[in-house]
Amino acid sequence: MTAKFGTSGLRGLAEDLIGAPSVDHVRAFVRHLKTKRLMKAGDAVGVAHDFRASSAALHENVSQALAAEGMAEIFYGAVPTPALAFEAMRKKRASIMITGSHIPADRNGIKFYRPDGEISKADEQAIVAGVAKLKPAKAGKISKKEGTPEKFVARYVSAFANKPLKGMRVGVYQHSTVARDMLVSLLEKAGAEAVALARSDVFIPVDTEAVSNETLALIKGWCAGGRFDAIVSADGDGDRPLVADEKGQVLRGDLVGLITARFLKAQTVVTPITSNSGLDAHMKKPAIRSKVGSPFVIDEMLKAKKRAAKAIVGFEANGGFFTLSNFKLGNGTFTALPTRDCFLPILAILAAARKAKRPVSGFAAGFALPVALADRLENFPLTSSQSLMSRLQDNAALADFFGPFGTMAKVDRLDGLRVMLNDSSIIHLRPSGNAPEFRVYVEAKTQNEAEKLLKAALARIASAR
Repeated sequence: MTAKFGTSGLRGLAEDLIGAPSVDHVRAFVRHLKTKRLMKAGDAVGVAHDFRASSAALHENVSQALAAEGMAEIFYGAVPTPALAFEAMRKKRASIMITGSHIPADRNGIKFYRPDGEISKADEQAIVAGVAKLKPAKAGKISKKEGTPEKFVARYVSAFANKPLKGMRVGVYQHSTVARDMLVSLLEKAGAEAVALARSDVFIPVDTEAVSNETLALIKGWCAGGRFDAIVSADGDGDRPLVADEKGQVLRGDLVGLITARFLKAQTVVTPITSNSGLDAHMKKPAIRSKVGSPFVIDEMLKAKKRAAKAIVGFEANGGFFTLSNFKLGNGTFTALPTRDCFLPILAILAAARKAKRPVSGFAAGFALPVALADRLENFPLTSSQSLMSRLQDNAALADFFGPFGTMAKVDRLDGLRVMLNDSSIIHLRPSGNAPEFRVYVEAKTQNEAEKLLKAALARIASAR
């Protein structure tokens, strides 16, 4: 597995990233920003990392690359991605987060931020092209200072200063996320009793969009006997939230995003095509749909801003939440942060449920969204994916493939192939662009119907390869 840009940053096996690959990509990133006049020699770059075993070695590579390009470094240590991005952006600095997010421990990654936010897909292409043009680097003198995320923390302390979580007892599954201590602190400052659970010195890859059976079992166990009003956590770098109700039921990220958007009284919402189709019924106007991946969400938010849209937010199906506008919240202005954040959605959903005087389970159930499930076929060759999706461009082949499921009512090819049937159920086929796997998303009215539809869709794809 070689290092490649995915839906959010450079990813690969740690052994494939450490050394020249990471050094070269950081050097190309710096040179690209210099070309765009977003950076000049001697500028400082914010750097942080997660708790993976390989992150320290990658940090050394990043420091070497910055020195080789004549840049200074502000090192924040192990802090959440949104904290690093916020602190760097307010100083109009570029930043680099060393993290593999939720992927397995033997893998890692690098997220790149311009002074104005996440890099775009066009930036990614420029970085890749720049790597190919690099000449061997000359060692430079490393210039490094320490940074702290104090302004990021203060932003939340001010926003939730009225103690909206007073009386709540919240469990914090700490595992190995860099958000673990900040989560406890911010929950307590918002009035909750926060209880730290299962802290780990060994990296645990928690995927908040596809929660493992092991994690679900832990949460269920903690919630037994009514011990908590909610259990919360985050992925490895703290930009995706995990929220479970008092019964141990994990809330889908797109529902958490919807509740957060309503909490802020957002007027313009952007979310990927894979987010639940039932969201629009609970908003003043339909959400703008994007391709999957934070760069695409941000791009659509920026387009909305150019159209003079107001109160703009975005969120993904993993619950990561973006703000492109400032919002009045608590004792002041909650300033924009156009990158994924786990803290706002966690605090917002707990505060919203508390304000409604309902348990989190009852509050969430009130939205009555269609049941949405997802799974993937692993070891599915890229050539097979490309062949199947190419065949389904033909209308006759498309009708034949979906015939066993019912009559097609709507076809959307924004990202993969999303088909709505006459009964409003949905089957969304989305092959990976750089990994041998094929993802399938479905929606139906009931859990049983959704499970049957997902199983049948996976079987149909497997037989069509």
